[in-house]
Amino acid sequence: MTTPRATAVRAVVLGTLLAGTLDLVAAILMNPDPGPVGVLQSIASGWAGPAAFEGGATYAALGVLTHFVLMGAIAAVWVGLASRLTLVRDLSWPLAGVACGVATWAIMSLIVVPLSAAPFAVADGARPIVQGLIVHVLCVGLPLAWVARGVVRSRRSAAAAGA
Repeated sequence: MTTPRATAVRAVVLGTLLAGTLDLVAAILMNPDPGPVGVLQSIASGWAGPAAFEGGATYAALGVLTHFVLMGAIAAVWVGLASRLTLVRDLSWPLAGVACGVATWAIMSLIVVPLSAAPFAVADGARPIVQGLIVHVLCVGLPLAWVARGVVRSRRSAAAAGA
């Protein structure tokens, strides 16, 4: 029998890979002008500032690493919340996915990027905000909520078996 902890770890890893890949592909497709390397360098610029755009493949690789580490943290927080917080646990997974996507967009756009060394501001205006929300709901929130639902079921089963 798989333990609830093992199920949670598996959900974090799967959520990180799934949401991280979908979000990165969306970023690349929505930003064709700098191309994939430019998108990855822009992620790395959160650490390195403008120097990331002069660093070639090294900074692109740092961008990939940074993206997936951040997504792993987001996945771990969401899986933890979904398994422990009644408010989140009782939501249907699609509604939970919307909440996760909106929260992720808000934290990244209003806190993480502004506090980073990135040499650009978060785009403002209705269109980039709506696009960002849609991408984060579809590519991050829904996939993470979908994988987290297995953790919720596992914890409910374990609780029922122990009762």
